[in-house]
Amino acid sequence: MIFAGIVKTSLVDYPGKIATVLFTPGCNYNCFYCHNRSLIEDIEYIVPNDEIESFLEKRRGLIDGVVITGGEPTLHNDLLPYFLKLKALGYKTKLDTNGSNPEVVSKLLDANAVDYFAVDYKAPKTRYQEICRGDSDPELVLRSIQLLLEQKADFEVRTTVIPQLSLEDLIVMAEELPQVPRYVLNPYQKPIDFLEADSELVEAPAYPEKEIASFAETLKLYQPNVVLVF
Repeated sequence: MIFAGIVKTSLVDYPGKIATVLFTPGCNYNCFYCHNRSLIEDIEYIVPNDEIESFLEKRRGLIDGVVITGGEPTLHNDLLPYFLKLKALGYKTKLDTNGSNPEVVSKLLDANAVDYFAVDYKAPKTRYQEICRGDSDPELVLRSIQLLLEQKADFEVRTTVIPQLSLEDLIVMAEELPQVPRYVLNPYQKPIDFLEADSELVEAPAYPEKEIASFAETLKLYQPNVVLVF
């Protein structure tokens, strides 16, 4: 595996667990509000694999799990064997994904390689290409989510409440999704790095936390397991 970043200790990336977070480079989306833009263009540093493996070997019993995020990890062909290696070390495993590769999700499920999944659902189907750009296709995302439900996997779906999404948009999204075990709403935060052409989008004012909380109460009519993360 190729990793372009590491957070050695995190209390927020794996629900209820202390985790190390590994960042893969490259993504098939181009969301204007991406907070990891450095991972999808002008990559300046690759974390040596021996450095990661040495760290994880030493931290066995002290770190509960390892999260692989990105970028988009499912673009990497060696994702499955790497997850199995992590499990062989005794770690719980979590994948953060945009859900664009249901075939990879299916292989991970069949191999019991991932203990927890987080899938982003970013926009209503009719606005997916507008907001995610790149090779985004909402039907692939929904297929990944359906696979997780069919396999009774532990997972959550996440939506960042960007200023460009209205309450009506969020209701449509909640209706498009099957009922999921955990639906996380994240507030929008302006990214540090962004494309100059996206300046107007990035500078739009974020919804106040109180308003997002109000959205959440409405969305519970469609997705009972809504969770706010501030």
